[in-house]
Amino acid sequence: MKTIGRFSCKPFCLLIVIIMAGACQNEPGERVLPDARELQEAFAESNKHLLAMEETAIDDFIARYGWETEATGSGLRYMITQEGEGEKPIAGQQVVIDYTIYLITGDPVYSSGEEGKLEFTVGRGGVERGLEEGILMMRKGTEATFIMPHHLAHGVPGDGKRIPRRATIIYKVHLLDIY
Repeated sequence: MKTIGRFSCKPFCLLIVIIMAGACQNEPGERVLPDARELQEAFAESNKHLLAMEETAIDDFIARYGWETEATGSGLRYMITQEGEGEKPIAGQQVVIDYTIYLITGDPVYSSGEEGKLEFTVGRGGVERGLEEGILMMRKGTEATFIMPHHLAHGVPGDGKRIPRRATIIYKVHLLDIY
């Protein structure tokens, strides 16, 4: 099976075969698209395959570094590296964090050292879904590492700057303040 980077061509080839098969059954000049249900099933199968590949890449990353992580139902993996003593934030409160974001390759992409501390209101969006989920598990002063699959980070398109399409990211976070 041919791969492009770490992605297999199998799910994409299946989609192309379905489209081509529909096109071959028509009279010359007649254009008929495949059945919408067939396309939806092909896309769903393709997405399942891509998610499984990302999950495997995350498992390999964790094993390579010997990390002991916990997982949430959403797919967020986390590791508390230093437990804080303060209270936990709740939705609607402001939080301030120091952070560094890495790609799963280990390449750093953003950090509070370059960009400044990040301040946001929990539960209002504007940051990665995985970051909000992880912050709600932390106490003031806690340091943690979050591994976010693309659907909890920047999704299919990436951020258009330093985080590529479908990127798994690693967030190292220190929860500095809650108010």
